[in-house]
Amino acid sequence: MRVEWTYDEGVWRLTLLLDPEDEVTGTCTDGQRLEMRTSSCRVRLGGPDGPGLPSDVHPDLLATAAWTVAAPWTRRRVTFDRPVSPRLAEALAAGWGIDAGPVAGDPREGSGLAISYSGGADSMAVAEVFPDAPFVHFQRVSHPRVPNRWTHYRSDVAARLARETGRDVTVVQSDLEFTLAFPRPGYPEHHAVAVGALLLADRLDLGGLAFGYELGSRWLGGGRYIHRFSPDNPMWAGHERWGRLFAAAGMRMVLPVAGVSEAVTMRMALESELRPQLRWCLQGSGAIPCGRCGKCLYKELIQAAVEGRPMRTELTATSGPGRKWQQPPPYGGQEMIEYGCARVPNIAETPFAKAAEHLGATVESTRWLERCYPPAVEEVPERWRKQVDAYMRDTIGLMAEDEAGRVETWGAA
Repeated sequence: MRVEWTYDEGVWRLTLLLDPEDEVTGTCTDGQRLEMRTSSCRVRLGGPDGPGLPSDVHPDLLATAAWTVAAPWTRRRVTFDRPVSPRLAEALAAGWGIDAGPVAGDPREGSGLAISYSGGADSMAVAEVFPDAPFVHFQRVSHPRVPNRWTHYRSDVAARLARETGRDVTVVQSDLEFTLAFPRPGYPEHHAVAVGALLLADRLDLGGLAFGYELGSRWLGGGRYIHRFSPDNPMWAGHERWGRLFAAAGMRMVLPVAGVSEAVTMRMALESELRPQLRWCLQGSGAIPCGRCGKCLYKELIQAAVEGRPMRTELTATSGPGRKWQQPPPYGGQEMIEYGCARVPNIAETPFAKAAEHLGATVESTRWLERCYPPAVEEVPERWRKQVDAYMRDTIGLMAEDEAGRVETWGAA
């Protein structure tokens, strides 16, 4: 793969040129097959005011940003249009077996921390741990050459709500998600959400970027329901190699809430002063979530469990999003299905009734999901670890040894 960045009036344009061994169908970290639809994308600041993106960006940052787009389709080597540091080339070789070059120059470092802020409960929980950190929000915009088949995705609403938080917010717009043909517009790699922050890292003197990965996505195998120590768990290996790459670019990945479940991040978000801007639904109008998608159903289960109330949903077991819960487990996000089924009073009247029968979860059997897994704190880079540790000990509480064992054996059977 050959990578070219061009800059014009505050807008960066990325072009990918395939080598003979590269393919237009590839696989991202979580195993999803992806087809390349177009070979270029743009990144710009959102809104008419203020300066554009900086033109002077360290080559390692440009290379890392490009790799979040190019990785699924690159087979043996990547040739950047600017020399990268030996440290970055080594991270690409160690993580992906990719020969990267040209190699020359010094690596970069930064000192500050920003939050990759989506507006959902998990990133809002990160904002509670780091109340003074600025937000960088990624907003999808349409591509000039690729039809938008996902017009009901309201990225404009998410960006507006981010601006309404009153925090220091930078909205970065990109059409990079339209590089994909299947199954819909989406990130080539999940870490492409960080493209804007990477391009701004020198201007903002960033040495770290905080993401909202929680216990399920970081330690329990995410939607694949695979024991985390299994060599077949691509997300486990993916976190390791992406973490090394970001660190090589002087932009360490910081996962402040990786030790707590979505029940905890939901509670943190509901108790936050930012709650009026809380939104996980990608399809609702400016006023309310849609209430009809699978994410709304899943998050309503968690919110009802946290608030100790019946679920409020018009979806049924025969509705599209409700049908998958009529099958026996395993389920994606099963730990939270267990948590919700054990606590929602009217669970037998919801689309999760069958799941509740299969799982047989109780309040006691899911109590471990209300505390923090200690090794998640230990992996936070030292510069920010003390603040995360204090928050988790004082506000959430740490898991006991037997509870930590639940994390470490999750899905093993």
